Amino acid sequence: MINIDQDSLKNGVLGLVLAVVEILRDALQNQATRRIESGTLTDEEVERLGAALADLDLAIEGIKREQGLEQAVQSVRDGLDNLVDDVVQRVTGSSEWSRGPASTERQEAVGANR
Repeated sequence: MINIDQDSLKNGVLGLVLAVVEILRDALQNQATRRIESGTLTDEEVERLGAALADLDLAIEGIKREQGLEQAVQSVRDGLDNLVDDVVQRVTGSSEWSRGPASTERQEAVGANR
């Protein structure tokens, strides 16, 4: 018989779900920034988009705090970051790509040049 700790399972699943929601939020924020910078949104649309993204941030952070999932979500995100790093390194044959704190500025610079 397999002994499963229900609380650990719940936290793991909720951590995974919230990590995926955070990744989607990040993608939405990046897309919103591109659209704003391209000038394709009206001032009213920019305001609504900013308010919606701010509300989403508050909701995500509130859920993580209420459920005590900050560490679980960060752990999932770190694991996914490491997985992406491994795949990129294998595909490119380069060890320069890293999602760690030292590379954040490099990645933002790359994103800004797109």
